[in-house]
Amino acid sequence: MENNIEMFKNKIRRIPDWPKKGIIFLDITPLLNDEKCFQEIINILYERYKDKKINKVVGIESRGFIIGSALAYKLSAGFVPIRKFGKLPWKKITEEYELEYGKDKIEMHKDAISENDNVILIDDLIATGGTAKAAANLIKKLGGKIIECCFLIELKSLSGRKVLEENGYKVFSLIQE
Repeated sequence: MENNIEMFKNKIRRIPDWPKKGIIFLDITPLLNDEKCFQEIINILYERYKDKKINKVVGIESRGFIIGSALAYKLSAGFVPIRKFGKLPWKKITEEYELEYGKDKIEMHKDAISENDNVILIDDLIATGGTAKAAANLIKKLGGKIIECCFLIELKSLSGRKVLEENGYKVFSLIQE
């Protein structure tokens, strides 16, 4: 797997000063565009979760949708999107969270998770952990059991893992930066 991780890292495009000065954006689109890399990522995650009795994969908008839906298909599980505020058309629950400058909200349909569903929460990247913690809170409100929070990339210096672990969640990341 180590060889694969290096291959994955080499496919990630680094865009300086986007979306604002001082930020290096990690663009996973070249990684997803490479069919071998994309398939291998999904296969690695499938092997990790295939025996965990997962019945829902919850993806955070928007790149969590890509990885999460492919993994849900392979696990024969349902896929649940967590969207930015104002994007869902039906009855929903909302969670507010802190940003560097201000607050934001995410939401999920009220009927997306059932009591005791075994859930994997997935996104492409964890930085400070604010969005992931808010997403996990939504799942918990509906009675879901979060087996693990899974990320393609973890920015270790921003301590998002610590935020989730301090709230009782297991965390897995494929690539650490």
